[in-house]
Amino acid sequence: MGGLTNVTAISAGLEHSCALKQDGTVACWGSNSAGELGDGTTTDRWTPTPADGLTNVTAITAGYEHSCALKQDGTVACWGSNGFGRLGDGTTTQRSTPTPVDGLTNVTAITAGQQHSCALKQDGTAACWGNGGSGQLGDGTTTHRWTPTPVDGLTNATAITAGYEHSCALKADGTVACWGINANGQLGDGTTTQRLTPTLVDGLTNVTAITAENKRSCALKADGTAACWGWNILGQLGDGTTTDRSTPTLVDGLTNVTAITAGGVHSCALKQDGTAACWGSNSSGQLGDGTTTKSLTPTPVQF
Repeated sequence: MGGLTNVTAISAGLEHSCALKQDGTVACWGSNSAGELGDGTTTDRWTPTPADGLTNVTAITAGYEHSCALKQDGTVACWGSNGFGRLGDGTTTQRSTPTPVDGLTNVTAITAGQQHSCALKQDGTAACWGNGGSGQLGDGTTTHRWTPTPVDGLTNATAITAGYEHSCALKADGTVACWGINANGQLGDGTTTQRLTPTLVDGLTNVTAITAENKRSCALKADGTAACWGWNILGQLGDGTTTDRSTPTLVDGLTNVTAITAGGVHSCALKQDGTAACWGSNSSGQLGDGTTTKSLTPTPVQF
């Protein structure tokens, strides 16, 4: 693809994508109206274009109109749209090149949501910044934050993910806590009540990975099954219905899963045998099954 080689990780945002290369550099492509490709311009790119001056990167994440990179020294740089302060540099100024997140150190993982970003720290705590209007920053308020703000009471976290207006963290004991908007049950606590601080997902244990997007969340379990909860209007929870779920619901017939990811209105899982299955909306062929027909349960991707 456009001469892209030696890639070690990829991330897809709303209308752009980024790749991390083996040498610690990053290349992005797609929409660039807010500078989310990081090349110093706002010109859309049809092929991978290096993010300006970015080196020693170990992880990347792409949000709706912004991108972030974790560096080897535990610091983070972000670029693109800066509405609500989602770049974490203490301003709301749009940036077309990578800009350090203010005061953030000892980071081990990063995630970008719609208008907010979060970082997991080495000590098992987390910090978020950007739009806090629905409590998605987890600091006990609905205040927008232009710099990283600790997530209240979160400890022993091993992974973090940011959705549309909510966030979730995986804990060392295999449980999951979520916070933010909950209108569709995306926090998984059995209610539709907004939460301003981390709240345990009901009955969910033995989790090894998590993903959040739009108005739902999903978890991969140690036994290779997966469970999802939240918005389900197009079958994106994969339980054979279009009913919203406020507690984790098993994805129908899905086994031997090794990775899972949630898109806007669809979800996909990688299986142990190297195959993949997707479910939910298929209006643009995003399920990869050769049709544009939505699927309420996992459908094999045709490679």
